[in-house]
Amino acid sequence: MSIDTETAARVAHLARIRVEEDRLPALAQEFNTILGFIEQLNEVDVEGVEPMTSVTPMRLKRRDDVVTDGGQQDAVLKNAPDAREGFFAVPKVVE
Repeated sequence: MSIDTETAARVAHLARIRVEEDRLPALAQEFNTILGFIEQLNEVDVEGVEPMTSVTPMRLKRRDDVVTDGGQQDAVLKNAPDAREGFFAVPKVVE
């Protein structure tokens, strides 16, 4: 697979990245380099290799799933521009 400058321009547009016209060939080359590396990875034989999430064996800590009110109402409302009676106060939007 090869990326041309037109495709590089489209990818940049979709990513909302402004790329000058004279930089498009370099961007297309970078994309092609990345795709070449991915093609090399596809050639690796991974038959029998277990998937892993870390290079060191570890187990995630578990905690009880307990419902609470959060206990941080004052800290959260401290950031509000307008708070009344323990709630965020917002302007009325529906008449």
